[in-house]
Amino acid sequence: MIFYRKIYDSLLEWKKSEGKEALLIEGARRIGKSTIVLEFAKNEYDSFLLIDFARTADEIKQFFVRFNNDLNTLFMMLQNVYGVELKERKSLIIFDEVQRFPTAREMIKYLVADGRYDYIETGSLISIRENIKDIVIPSEERALKMYPMDFEEFCIALGNKPIVSYIKDCFEKMVPLEKALHEKAMQLFREYMLVGGMPQAVMTYIDSKKNLGEVDRVKRNILNLYREDIMKIKAMYRSRAISIYDMLPALLSKHEKRVVFSDVIKGSFAEQYAETFFWLTDSMIVNECRKTDDPNIAPSLNASETYLKCYMCDTGLLVSHAFNENEILENEVYKQILMDKLSLNEGMLYENMIAQMLTARGHKLFFYTRYNEEKHRNDIEIDFLVSNNSKMTYKTSPIEVKSGKKYTTKSLNRFKEKYSNRIGECYIIHPKNLSIKEDILCIPPYMTLCL
Repeated sequence: MIFYRKIYDSLLEWKKSEGKEALLIEGARRIGKSTIVLEFAKNEYDSFLLIDFARTADEIKQFFVRFNNDLNTLFMMLQNVYGVELKERKSLIIFDEVQRFPTAREMIKYLVADGRYDYIETGSLISIRENIKDIVIPSEERALKMYPMDFEEFCIALGNKPIVSYIKDCFEKMVPLEKALHEKAMQLFREYMLVGGMPQAVMTYIDSKKNLGEVDRVKRNILNLYREDIMKIKAMYRSRAISIYDMLPALLSKHEKRVVFSDVIKGSFAEQYAETFFWLTDSMIVNECRKTDDPNIAPSLNASETYLKCYMCDTGLLVSHAFNENEILENEVYKQILMDKLSLNEGMLYENMIAQMLTARGHKLFFYTRYNEEKHRNDIEIDFLVSNNSKMTYKTSPIEVKSGKKYTTKSLNRFKEKYSNRIGECYIIHPKNLSIKEDILCIPPYMTLCL
């Protein structure tokens, strides 16, 4: 089964460039990069050639060294080895797992200039310094990030495309969903939260007729792959990366959810983790959220290097990461969440899911807090800030995530008062249906796909 993925439309748009640039697709492992590119190649080209640098023989890799100044011979050798006839301007060459062989990536400049074929590169850990230290990054590359399946793609995979259209229509009109359909959308959201967006997990969920035990085994295999990837990185920051990775559920279960470095390894401090977070973020295993001190201007200009949150790239993976197999079986964790009865760590899962959905929509993640000296605590805590990316009429939209149905809006109101001149729409994301309270738009979590 090939799932609908929105990135396919981006591939079609790129194809219109007619070979003027290569396309680089990067993302975490097992999110479906190779699958969607292969489907695109089959549908949109007369022929294609796939070179998987994770498996290809060293002899074939040497073609790119021996014939880097003789493209005619290079193409002739590749066609014969792979048994594929390449047709000028009608064929695609795919460099899969290109981070395993940076030499091929460096050749993109000359391959694009040659103009005979189109080129797509896929991989993870593409920008890690050890993977690019000896090459010149080609300017003839258009980069495109790919993420796990989003909520809309998940619903379509489960045969629920109409409800997505209905959700978007209600959001546009600012009206709540009909009660039964709201409950259905919330049920789908909880399923998405548990299964996640890894295509293999979604496929298993469908094929096993929604057996969450089988889905959990798939997710644990993916988590082990990520851990194996971390174990291969440089020893100088390997232990710190493993520590952060292992502690992600514990960090997110705290009230503030931010990383306190001395809690990770006693006596450690933020500067020691610069390479660690670069690796985890670039691998796209985590979605990084940094504190901004002044939301009046572009948040990234005032983002803190020491105050940050780390969300798991996929909430389904986080569930399996947070609970061991016995806990899931003995406590029926999945069942409790599906029935909306699990309070433990529910806020962690909700907030992680919103971070995942906002990231999939292309938002960089920032949060805001203000410490009150008199009260000796934070009196403003905003979970996320997203901008409209306008240079002329810049607006920031604060978002608070509430996993429960009872809550206050004091923090958001204080933020509105302090930054009223540059605030756009204010959002509360909660389990209830859409409503508007004191100029705050309160939306159910599934409507995050509309932001």
